[in-house]
Amino acid sequence: MERQLWNKLVLIGFMGTGKSTVSKLLAEKLGWKRVDGDEEIERLENKRISDIFATDGEAGFREIETKVLDLILASGDSCVLATGGGAVLREENRELMLSKGYVVALKADPEQIIARVKTDNARPLLQGNAEERVNLLLEQRKHAYDFAHLTIDTTNMSAEEVVATILEQWAKEQ
Repeated sequence: MERQLWNKLVLIGFMGTGKSTVSKLLAEKLGWKRVDGDEEIERLENKRISDIFATDGEAGFREIETKVLDLILASGDSCVLATGGGAVLREENRELMLSKGYVVALKADPEQIIARVKTDNARPLLQGNAEERVNLLLEQRKHAYDFAHLTIDTTNMSAEEVVATILEQWAKEQ
């Protein structure tokens, strides 16, 4: 594979795997801008994600998500991007991420994910029994993150350890 200089680090992974926390630390360490895909969607649409889901459904939200992802990745600025957990569900998004950035998948044990997200009411896909929903979605998305350049299990790692691992692996591939 030809060596590539990436100016985008793209964090993917299921909700609760540490994308937000790790992206903040990573951007700080690199002196890059941090972009949260979901926050960017809310800013550009001037609506909360839960409201977009309520009015446009998941399909409508995914359309917007692709548009925003393309905008972020097309920009010339170096950045660390934390994507929404479902951003990987579309082939178009996966191709965009791989063509424009170094993609890192964060994963964690289901118990850890549930512990991290069960009290978060801002997650539209977790309405109802959070544990049941997490296990169902994890099963549905079992291989959705397999396309990443690098996969890290964050279950027993601190955010600092995850950042150090990403930087070390990324440097080897530059």
